[in-house]
Amino acid sequence: MNEQRIRWDDLEIVLAIAEAGSLSGASRTLRISHATVFRRLSEMERRLGVTLFERSRNGYTPTMAGDDLTASARRVQHEINGAERRIIGQDLTLTGSLRITTTDTLFTGLLSPLLASFRQTYPAITLEVVISNQLHSLTRREADIAIRPTRTPPETLVGRKAGDIILAMYGQKAYWRNTPLPLDPASLATANWIGPDVHLGDTALEQWMVGKNAAYRLDSMLGMQLAVRHGAGIAVLPCYLGDADEALLRLSEPIDVLTTQLWLLTHPDLRHVARLRAFMEAITEGLRGG
Repeated sequence: MNEQRIRWDDLEIVLAIAEAGSLSGASRTLRISHATVFRRLSEMERRLGVTLFERSRNGYTPTMAGDDLTASARRVQHEINGAERRIIGQDLTLTGSLRITTTDTLFTGLLSPLLASFRQTYPAITLEVVISNQLHSLTRREADIAIRPTRTPPETLVGRKAGDIILAMYGQKAYWRNTPLPLDPASLATANWIGPDVHLGDTALEQWMVGKNAAYRLDSMLGMQLAVRHGAGIAVLPCYLGDADEALLRLSEPIDVLTTQLWLLTHPDLRHVARLRAFMEAITEGLRGG
């Protein structure tokens, strides 16, 4: 009876072969040899007394029994992944603190509700948030985690890409509501622009603004948003910020050359800290809409 019991590693083999369509693909997924995959599949089929895969020149195709076990394997894998996440959560009941640095724009437009949710889930963890447009040093432990838009994350740090940040032109809705949209940025070179001050540190946007009439500059995207809202001109803003403002109207298609990546970064020495890993996972899933 014990010989015919289906173990998780049996299901793991079936799932890997079904998804890869071959023994070699399964061996790469599982990081075991081709011969080991073949032997374990053969032993499983012998124990169960069924054929799980039809062999052909095109690869391995699950039989009816193979399809059944593959579906079971996916359900078990889902449960195991959930159990692992819950165990990590239990580890974080210990008191600890995390110091996070991010920009005022990201905090206001994306992060504030996610941090509130994290605090509810892990009330024993203290969050210290430094809101600044200047990148604090993770090497000197001025912060544990940096949540930043960047096209080139520092090679000395590790982290996760949470997604892309797209930007577009925005104007005051009351002024632009009757204008046919979208507009071509080239047609607005002489308009009143609200631009980034050099201290904002967005070199790409500064270069894109060259030649435009920007007599009003700010070192904060939130400041630029408010200036547009009050009719001071048009500006390029992150779409997550501009689209959420009912007083603003998106005037253009996303400006592809200004698309940047959103990263959660930490120092390599901290990447195995349990509470930090849980924070990275929770915030990344939240930013991705998970």
